[in-house]
Amino acid sequence: MTDRRLWSYKDIAAHIRVQPDTVRSYRKHGLLPPPDHVEGGKPYWYADTIRAWVASRPRNRKP
Repeated sequence: MTDRRLWSYKDIAAHIRVQPDTVRSYRKHGLLPPPDHVEGGKPYWYADTIRAWVASRPRNRKP
């Protein structure tokens, strides 16, 4: 079953245990996948998209 909840920077940061500004920096430097949805200029990602990204990251910390 796919997880279709949309996550913001804050949700992603909580998942990987960093500050939201760190996640913004990851996006600025091209380290995050492209957003799955943009609403009012704010990017959002599906939870499954982020989980797949986390699993493929170097030095995966397995949250």
